Amino acid sequence: QVQLVESGGGLVQAGDSLRVSCAASGHTFSSYDMGWFRQAPGKEREFVAAISRNGGATLYSDSVKGRFTISRDNAENTVYLQMASLKPGDTAVYYCAAGRDALLEEYEYTYWGQGTQVTVSS
Repeated sequence: QVQLVESGGGLVQAGDSLRVSCAASGHTFSSYDMGWFRQAPGKEREFVAAISRNGGATLYSDSVKGRFTISRDNAENTVYLQMASLKPGDTAVYYCAAGRDALLEEYEYTYWGQGTQVTVSS
């Protein structure tokens, strides 16, 4: 079993940067692909970014590509999402997820965190 806890969300202005983190419990963190999803009020959850088990491959949604960077530190059991050039449209609850052979689809992920709120003001 993997437990995921997101942190680092907050209120920022458009154009600012913010890094959210996801800390995982257990000793099998390195066996999972990790992903970030987000959900705005009244909208469905959408894919943001994913990173492979060893960090060698990443995948981004077109809406965040070039602005967001996903990374992981397997020694610390932590995955990060560095967000730059934030826009009001990025406002959402950001969720961390873990799965085996997971990419951009929600069903590919088994474990989910509780989410952290990111609000971008205009």
